[in-house]
Amino acid sequence: MDIRNLPAIAVLSDAVTVCEFQGIKIIRVIHETAEAGISLHGGHLIWYKPADEDDVIWLSEKAEFDTSKAIRGGVPVCWPWFGKAGTPSHGFARNSQWSLKEHRENEYGVIVALELEDSEATREIWPHKFHNQLTFEFGPQLKVSLTSTNTDDADWSFSGALHSYFHVGDIKDVVITDMGQSYLDNIQNGKACQGDEKLTFTQETDRVYTQPQDTVTISDSKLSRKILVTNEGHNAAVIWNPWQELSISMADMADNSFETMVCVESTIHGEGVTLVPGESHTLTTHIAVSK
Repeated sequence: MDIRNLPAIAVLSDAVTVCEFQGIKIIRVIHETAEAGISLHGGHLIWYKPADEDDVIWLSEKAEFDTSKAIRGGVPVCWPWFGKAGTPSHGFARNSQWSLKEHRENEYGVIVALELEDSEATREIWPHKFHNQLTFEFGPQLKVSLTSTNTDDADWSFSGALHSYFHVGDIKDVVITDMGQSYLDNIQNGKACQGDEKLTFTQETDRVYTQPQDTVTISDSKLSRKILVTNEGHNAAVIWNPWQELSISMADMADNSFETMVCVESTIHGEGVTLVPGESHTLTTHIAVSK
């Protein structure tokens, strides 16, 4: 069944409904400016389509909607760490149940805010108190903001990412610019490298760009568009495409699905950000399409 056309189990407003797929509740937005869906499992954006545009966000056709794991594609929330800095990989936020805090709409678009707080289960994994608010602003453009607040009585540090998967026509025709030239190559165990001003794809790519411009540009000649990814509160941009061999090894990716996706992630890398009690930090990605 197409998850976008599931029957509503609750109507929250003219533009916002709730549906359910395999036990996972999805906040669905249908507005004249854009359509979107957010899984409460993971606080995970699973689709976003501006009016009169192709899908901007990529979701694997074999994505597994299972509360024990993250969904492949969309915009997973990696928090309170990025990568394999702890267990589970990329942190627990993308496997946690978020709650709907508020939703608002007007003629220009829809805002949906979710929240996640520490619990006995999260403190067993990461022994700190916190409050996270994840805000989605849907319209002709998309803005996703993750605000993390230290509600503990001691300092703590975190890293993370808004792990955005973008839909492209053909990865072989994609050019990425403005990501900078300095990167850590995860294919080479994090080796520090210098690259070109333009990135094209001919093999598996997994890089942490350490001096990106605020706006990274994905030029997609097959779909005749550019996706502008503007990030704030970050110190790196991760760019990833698994290519075929790794795609084949993943149960939740089709063998050739690497051809239509690329990740450009707003990332807090390395030692990350330290918050004192009561302090907050916001990590943002702003996504716009241009011809």
